Amino acid sequence: MNLHQFRFVHEAARRNLNLTETAKALHTSQPGISKAILELEEELGVDIFVRHGKRLKRITEPGQQVLQAIEVILREVGNLKRIGDEYAKQDAGTLSIATTHTQARYVLPEPVAALRKKYPKVAVSLHQGTPEQVAQMVLDETADIGLATESLSDFPDLVTLPCYEWQHVVVMPADHPLAQVQNLTLEMLAKEPLISYHPSFTGRKRLDSAFTQRGLHPNVVLEAIDADVIKTYTKLGLGIGLVAEMAMKEDQQPVVPGGSDLVWRPVGHLFGFNVARLAFKRGAYLRQFVLAFAELVSDRLSRQLILQAMQGPSTGSQDDAL
Repeated sequence: MNLHQFRFVHEAARRNLNLTETAKALHTSQPGISKAILELEEELGVDIFVRHGKRLKRITEPGQQVLQAIEVILREVGNLKRIGDEYAKQDAGTLSIATTHTQARYVLPEPVAALRKKYPKVAVSLHQGTPEQVAQMVLDETADIGLATESLSDFPDLVTLPCYEWQHVVVMPADHPLAQVQNLTLEMLAKEPLISYHPSFTGRKRLDSAFTQRGLHPNVVLEAIDADVIKTYTKLGLGIGLVAEMAMKEDQQPVVPGGSDLVWRPVGHLFGFNVARLAFKRGAYLRQFVLAFAELVSDRLSRQLILQAMQGPSTGSQDDAL
């Protein structure tokens, strides 16, 4: 048995047993993959897959056990490569970060700049997506580290650590009647046309839940993944915006840059506070600059805490470690 066979079986499972897609992903031929899998099954003495003709139909019970073992082997092979890179290149390499637009735009610029100053030979690659896509990129090892608010703690194969808390704010034209109200209520907001995030992004589930619990039906007239887009349409009078407070962090006063045409009010008292999390693939080897970057993102995190969480039991989020 060999690593090529393991990779073929692993990728076939990832590609829903489609050997054509598996061959494309691995840049090889479909007959070659079929032959290698059959040879592995013969050597192991068990069928990994149930077949119908030449097609793979499902994974057998022993095949599930084989796949779990292959996952461990391939993960450790990846760790060996990272260890080699770590000691061969020392302070050089590429840090791949998977994150949402909000985090990439408003949270990560300062930590990324600080990392580049500390490790000038390290390149940074940003991958943006939904929280679910962020999680999958870390699981697939497309990214070394993930940062998002929702969903990351739902994946048992990720170690997730809380970084910071944040709240939503309401953004509205300065001449809007609610701009003069200091303590906004859900009932007030439910009567207004709202512009907010797509349901998959930036704490939107918490917003919807708060309205639902009060029996209210908000009038969301536009959804976006970008706070700058939400603010733009709010300026145009399409409605009042609900955005993450980090989208306004450049403003010392509750006024959007460029004039007094928009004002904002914190509404944590209505929607509660959200927790942004860093995620790592369970069992992965973390290079020194990955650990250094995590410390730059949040003063809650230290190398010791991260490594302790990585070695802990498979329980998803690691809030207790902090």
